[in-house]
Amino acid sequence: MNQLARKSCIPCRGGVPPLSAPQIAELHPEVPDWEVVNDHHLSRSFSFPDFRQALAFVDRVGELAETENHHPDLYLSWGRVRIEIWTHKIDGLTESDFILAAKIDDLPTA
Repeated sequence: MNQLARKSCIPCRGGVPPLSAPQIAELHPEVPDWEVVNDHHLSRSFSFPDFRQALAFVDRVGELAETENHHPDLYLSWGRVRIEIWTHKIDGLTESDFILAAKIDDLPTA
């Protein structure tokens, strides 16, 4: 478990700026399997041998999202799950997005 995964997501109430490119570059090494897209959101795809295991992973991510009160966009297809994370309230990235990505990385995929 990395340092970010030990933290908790902090709900964003708006009125704060999204992370700058240098701030994003500082946090990104903590979640290297995630792609930073246009300094706006994080994206990662997971592969599974079938639909059932992909769906079970989506359920685990959903439970985590509820616990953290931070909800990613989930895209489920046969044997594949793509996750996108950003803070919708400010339409950009916050530290909480990286925290959630780190916590998702710690979830079992099987």
